[in-house]
Amino acid sequence: RLLLLRRAKSSCGNPSLQDFARPLNARGREAAELIGRFPAAGLTPEMIFCSTAQRARETLALLMPHLAQDMDIRLEGRLYGTDVGGYKSLVANVPDRVETIMVIGHNPAIEDYARQLAVDGAPADLTALHGKYPTGALAVLAAPAGAWQHLTRAHLELFQVPRDLTHTGGAA
Repeated sequence: RLLLLRRAKSSCGNPSLQDFARPLNARGREAAELIGRFPAAGLTPEMIFCSTAQRARETLALLMPHLAQDMDIRLEGRLYGTDVGGYKSLVANVPDRVETIMVIGHNPAIEDYARQLAVDGAPADLTALHGKYPTGALAVLAAPAGAWQHLTRAHLELFQVPRDLTHTGGAA
């Protein structure tokens, strides 16, 4: 499985900060907590790639208390400002023995990558994915058997946005 998490909502309150250094705002912290506690997030990744941008690292930090197993966590500067090719390259180099990967990154690349991969899935999830990929959204993609280096299509198992967790009581 490939879990594609768009980093949570950041603060634009300090105009002196460069984009890379912007922290999460209160809404972003709440969203990261909701996604971390979300039962489907029980798909615990064995490997996490996280952008080195401040808001992505803070998103990861808020997920960590909900991840209860050993995993390989890699901070990847190239996830900030890259295109879909950067995401594909990162995933293509994952060892075949790794079954579940999470990537915490940014738009438009993470959204474009999820849309390219998701060839089928529940109609409501596909519609949501193709509508908007808001901050804090999580796409869960089941990849066909085979090497990560050949991943070009996947089944969208779930597209979860944090605001739906607050309305449905989906947080545990």
